[in-house]
Amino acid sequence: MSFTTPPVITVDGPSGAGKSALCKALARYLGWYFLDSGKFYRILAFIALQYKVDYMSEKELVSLSSYLNIFSLAHSNQLQVLFRGKDLSYKIKTELIGRTASQVATFPCVREALLYHQRAARKFPGLIADGRDMGTIVFPDASVKIFLYASPQERARRRLFQLQKNGFSVNLQFVSDALKKRDNCDYNRALAPLIPAQDVLMLDSTYISLEEVIIKALAYAKHRLLLVI
Repeated sequence: MSFTTPPVITVDGPSGAGKSALCKALARYLGWYFLDSGKFYRILAFIALQYKVDYMSEKELVSLSSYLNIFSLAHSNQLQVLFRGKDLSYKIKTELIGRTASQVATFPCVREALLYHQRAARKFPGLIADGRDMGTIVFPDASVKIFLYASPQERARRRLFQLQKNGFSVNLQFVSDALKKRDNCDYNRALAPLIPAQDVLMLDSTYISLEEVIIKALAYAKHRLLLVI
């Protein structure tokens, strides 16, 4: 199939469901770009905390967002988010940054400011977009929309393993409580809440492996895009 605009596959869902791993696998397989939309909010949260900017101030956050830039990384088909020329990705994976990012994402003007950056990531040959409102708000015309989820217990277990692997000293109760707060904020915020799009494939990853999730998602994407790969 030939496309007049770059095709998009959106993968939305709660934290810990496996969205990032799925998106990276799809991007590698298809040779498309990968957009981690949450990185924008996490970088803003990190900057606000680092420079003691009031992250409850919508005006100050919008001002900070004007310094963000995205660049295509042709060798890895990923998009790099920079702030004043610096890549801060390695500093934004903590639970504190995650909670602050969730708060940052509640401001309408902040979301509007970042919407431009997110949509600018749409490039040929295609884009895999990971987030919470990719299929409902950012790319409502996406050809393929997936909502990936898992039980709260399984997501907490996965998140704990990820944090410990990265050297963070946390326990399961702490991670579980943090996920519950994040879920509550994401699902119940007034603007762009975490909800499945109407034309979406619902994928439950609780009891299946990442490999099985990838196989199901890729088969669905090929069907929707009429791809022969």
